[in-house]
Amino acid sequence: MKAQYTFSIIKYTLIIGSYFFFLNGNSQGLESLVEIAINNNPEIQKFELQYSIANEKVNEVNTLPNTEFGVGYFVSEPETRTGAQSFRVSAKQMMPWFNTITARENYVSSLADAKYEDIVIAKRQLLTSVSQSYYKLYANTARQKVLLENIELLETYETLALTSVEVGKASAVDVLRLQIRQNELQQVLDVLKQQFLTEQTTINKLLNRDKNLEVSMISELILPSKDFEIDTQNLNLHPELLKYDKLYKSVEQSEILNQKESNPMIGFGLDYIAVSERPEMNFSDNGKDIIMPMVSVTIPIFNKSYSSKTKQNKLQQQELLAQKQERQNTLETILDKAINDRITARIVYTTQTKNLKQAKDAEEILIKSYETGTIDFNDVLDIQELQLKFQIDQIESVKRYYVQTTIINYLTQQ
Repeated sequence: MKAQYTFSIIKYTLIIGSYFFFLNGNSQGLESLVEIAINNNPEIQKFELQYSIANEKVNEVNTLPNTEFGVGYFVSEPETRTGAQSFRVSAKQMMPWFNTITARENYVSSLADAKYEDIVIAKRQLLTSVSQSYYKLYANTARQKVLLENIELLETYETLALTSVEVGKASAVDVLRLQIRQNELQQVLDVLKQQFLTEQTTINKLLNRDKNLEVSMISELILPSKDFEIDTQNLNLHPELLKYDKLYKSVEQSEILNQKESNPMIGFGLDYIAVSERPEMNFSDNGKDIIMPMVSVTIPIFNKSYSSKTKQNKLQQQELLAQKQERQNTLETILDKAINDRITARIVYTTQTKNLKQAKDAEEILIKSYETGTIDFNDVLDIQELQLKFQIDQIESVKRYYVQTTIINYLTQQ
């Protein structure tokens, strides 16, 4: 199980890495972050410790009931034919029904198996969280870069406007409008820088390290030429669903144990009674100690707890089946939404790419118009605003594509 999941993590990161290699030949960024997260994240460590505790419980149940020892002293020594009884020592050991201890071990082991799925689920969720946070950081830095480019562009337009004012071909209002627009973009840029710090804290804490450590980002992230195949049938083997199967099996083992414990228990014991010799008497058994082997049986004749436990186990199995079906329906809905959202992201990206090209063509026309002295700075602001919108939408569609990909990987990769 552990080896199988290790392979799954490697496969998962290789899929992510393949996208990065397609883009710029350097996939170390996210892969190294994922590796650090798996090794350092306290939630993963918590689940691993819980699994170790659950495994150790196998040794706890692999025991017999406590051996009973008793010592008694006769304050008034009873006289018997062979002499007076002075004290009594007894020992007794109860033995559970055949294979009861094995049934206990199987039950506890089945609980540990179910607990292991918590580790698998937590690791998958961690991989998804780290990846999504990484893509948010990328989108933030990409938006900052675009804003800086647009601010520089507006500064160029401002220079043109000042020149036009000097020759009487533009008004001071045009200059002020360009400056106001620059101020607005600078405000957005400053807000993005603060949001970057917040998201950087998020990913660093997922890695359980100092929040101020710089996260190495990929320089450019674009969409691959085609999407990888999605095997939706793999959803049936998702660890969130497998956990219900293992819990169901643990209930089966609980019922086997319940049936074993409803059987009689056999006890073996030994009583030793010390007898004092009778004075002035001479016969063969004078002062002979008493040794008495004993066998006892406990039978749960009037105990209804075992039959009640059987009914509870059956109801619990029905509950687990209902919970599994409910969770499977939810996961299928999430998967279908992620697939459709990813398709939508590609559509938006394609459209904004076309729009951006046309906006740049319009910008070139405006620049040429300036050479003839007919530039309209209202048109400049409109085109610049459209161009920025298309660039931001393009960045958001890329982020959305990869965020939805992490969800699809979480649900379908084995």
